[in-house]
Amino acid sequence: MKIKDVFEDYRKQINDVYDANENEAITLLAIAEITGMSNASIKAFPDRILSEEQVERAKSVLAELKTGKPIQYIFGITEFYGLPFKVNPYVLIPRPETEELVEWIISSVGSWQLAVGSNQAQKTILDIGTGSGCIAISLKKNLSEADVSAIDISKGALETAKSNAELNKVVVNFIEADILNVESEIEIPKFDIIVSNPPYVTLEDKKQMHTNVTDFEPYTALFVPEDDPLLFYRAIADFALGNLNPGGQLFFEINESLGKETVQLLADKGFKNIELRKDMSGRDRMIFAGWQF
Repeated sequence: MKIKDVFEDYRKQINDVYDANENEAITLLAIAEITGMSNASIKAFPDRILSEEQVERAKSVLAELKTGKPIQYIFGITEFYGLPFKVNPYVLIPRPETEELVEWIISSVGSWQLAVGSNQAQKTILDIGTGSGCIAISLKKNLSEADVSAIDISKGALETAKSNAELNKVVVNFIEADILNVESEIEIPKFDIIVSNPPYVTLEDKKQMHTNVTDFEPYTALFVPEDDPLLFYRAIADFALGNLNPGGQLFFEINESLGKETVQLLADKGFKNIELRKDMSGRDRMIFAGWQF
């Protein structure tokens, strides 16, 4: 079997699961993972013959893809902000729009360092609902002097995040806690920056989502009650009121259809300089809010 034959098999057999562009991207990723070839080489040598072992692996991956299982879970790894991350059904698969949130925070810290001078103390950062650890670890990797902590309610997610911190050779302080009910005996210090990509998908939103997300990714990391879609934003904002340092910053990834409502929630809590930002697709996906005493 040649590389071009794999593309044809995948095109025919998962075209009811993914559109043409997604199909090609997934096939390219599968072949690269199976053969160790670069994307450029795969495209340049479509007549290259695969080994028997590689052919069998390609067929096995295809069988899993036909069930709707995300390819990131099949191989157990993905890339986020240029870094490798292990993923499994305990954690959400990191999304490209979340990279934009990370970039915003890094830029914000860079601007702060220029303003106050490099001899000032470095930032302390908390990531709430860390999942795979992609936000916390990417921030620590790019802001090496920052003191980064991360919270999650899921033991499985925290184990995955700890493994990813080791994989990327960074130190992050991981805390097991429920942000909706933080126990008083858990000591959580104050931070300069709090960031979260919390659950925000409503059951109405679910109707528009692909089954490879709704059937495979962790339910509790995705969905919120239909009658209280801002549940986590309210809880995290309240937590931030008591756990942000003066002049602290709060960053959120949000439900694109609830941008104005989230801005109003934060304004009602007393946050200032609130900014609603669109992602590269032009959707309201990120919010910044400042806290000053």
